[in-house]
Order: sequence, then structure tokens, then C-alpha cells
Amino acid sequence: MAEKKPQANPGISLAGAVDLGALKHQVKAEPGQAGGAPAAGGYVIDVSEATFQAVVQTSATYPVLLLLWMPTDDRLFPMARALADAVNALKGKMQLARIDVNQDPQIAQALQIKGAPALFALIGGRPMPILQGLPGDAEMKQIVDELLPQIVQLAQQSGVTGEAPYSGDPDADAGGAGANAEPAVPPEHQEAHRLAADGDYAGAAEAYAKVLEANPNDRLAARERSKALLLGRSGDVDVRQARTAAADRPDDVDAQLTVADVDMIGGQIGDAFSRLLDYLAAGHKADLEPVRKRLLEYFTIPEPDDPRLKTARRRLSTLMY
Repeated sequence: MAEKKPQANPGISLAGAVDLGALKHQVKAEPGQAGGAPAAGGYVIDVSEATFQAVVQTSATYPVLLLLWMPTDDRLFPMARALADAVNALKGKMQLARIDVNQDPQIAQALQIKGAPALFALIGGRPMPILQGLPGDAEMKQIVDELLPQIVQLAQQSGVTGEAPYSGDPDADAGGAGANAEPAVPPEHQEAHRLAADGDYAGAAEAYAKVLEANPNDRLAARERSKALLLGRSGDVDVRQARTAAADRPDDVDAQLTVADVDMIGGQIGDAFSRLLDYLAAGHKADLEPVRKRLLEYFTIPEPDDPRLKTARRRLSTLMY
């Protein structure tokens, strides 16, 4: 498929590239409402300048499809729906991140595009242009049927094999009151949650630690603190390099801890547990404390009834004596 490549002008401004024909296609309905833009949900998220860096970091774990669009232009809705349906059908092998070029023109400028829509694949923090401009029906079908699976395959060949998080049913009640709506953030967690959403994982971990000082039994804060520590350490690690280092240096505790982090970020919880427990079982008792500390951190992340958690706890207790 011939790509419609973005212009290579780093100083570009969207001000001179406004599609005047789009004015008659403007809609006022909110996303998810009748006549409005298709709502986010499932494996589809809306991204702002504040959260874009976090998306770039997570593309080291799973591939991201970037759609730069205008959610007030109804000509773009069929494309947005087709991409959302295709990405949701991949069941977490990819995430669709949508960027409103009117609200966040800086991202469009950084990607050197003149207007919307534009489509990029993001793997390991590297953007790859797919198209700019509205695709025809045949081109859209080719993107959905052929290109998206190829992006997933390319990501897997690069060691990016994690699963994107599921954010709820996009067809649920638009007001967020449906059964699948995301739970409200507790008031005492608001600051920590904001920092994590902005990609400040170190700040989020510190804020969650303060919540735990006030309430040591806050399991949600413990879990979110562990996730923030995890992403702060290894959210932007090169997955292939980490796995190569662990294979080349099987006695290096730091290399094993790093690749265990990569597994946890990618949702491969059992692999992360087994890697560190196997490392201890291989006779590396001198490294017991850093491995134990990391595992205890991991143990706060799965649900308490996760069978992998019970097995790992029991095995760690055995290896400690």
C-alpha cells in the first residue's frame, strides 16, 4: 500500500493547514452520544499532551496505533470506528491511542503532520507513519485486514509482546454509570493517580507511599504504588536488550530483575515470578534480599485469589530457609 507520508518540516504549524471544508462537518454531540464521535473504551484511549509520554513508554510493552484526528469532524467517524473495532478484536495485542489535533497541536507538530487524520504505529517508542488523509474504502480494509496484524507481528519480532490494558466497554452508558465503568478514584488517591497519568511514576509512588503511611491496609494504594515503581524503573527499557542481557548473564541479579520487570509490565506475571524464584533455586542465595523485596512488590499487583500468587508465595517461603 502506498503511504501518504507526512511532510518533513519540523517547524510546521497547523494554523495554515485548516480544512475549511471541515467546517460544515462539525458536530457538537459528545463522544458516545447519538450523532457524536465514537467513544473510547475497550483497547481505545484518548491521549493528551500530558499523557502522551506515558503512551510512548508503554509502546515498549505493546504496540500502539496512533490516530491523530478531530472528534468534532463527522467525516472521520467511520475511520475511527473501523480502527476501534479492529483493535478491540485483537484482544489486547495492540492499543489505539487517539489524539485531538485541535486540543494538542504540539503532538501533531512533533510528528510533522499538516492536519487530520493521520495514522502512525508506535513500537518501542519509535513512530512509523502509515498514512495521512482520509483513506478510501479499499485502503481502510487493507489497513484493518493486513496492516494491523503485520504491526503486531513486527512488534513481537522486536520483543514487544505484552498485552494492552482493557479500559471498559465502549458501548456502556456514556455517562460512565454502567456496570463496566471504571471505578472512581478515592479522594486520598487523587494526587497520586494524577501523577501516574502524567507519567511521573516516581512522584506517584511517593504519593501512594504517603497514603499507605496513613492507612497501611489500603490494598489499592499498595498495588498502585508497586505499579508506579515498576513503570518508573522499567517502563522505557528496551525489551530485546533486557532479554539478551538476562540470557547472557544468568548470574547477574540486576539483569534478572530487569527482565522480570519487563514480564510484569507485559502481563506475564507467572513468568516474572518463576524467573526470580528459579534464580534463587539455582543457588543465588546471596541475592535473596533484593529478589525477595522485588517479589513482595510484585505480589501486591495481582488479585489476591490469583492462583499464581499462592504458588509463588509458598515457593518463596520454602527457598528462604
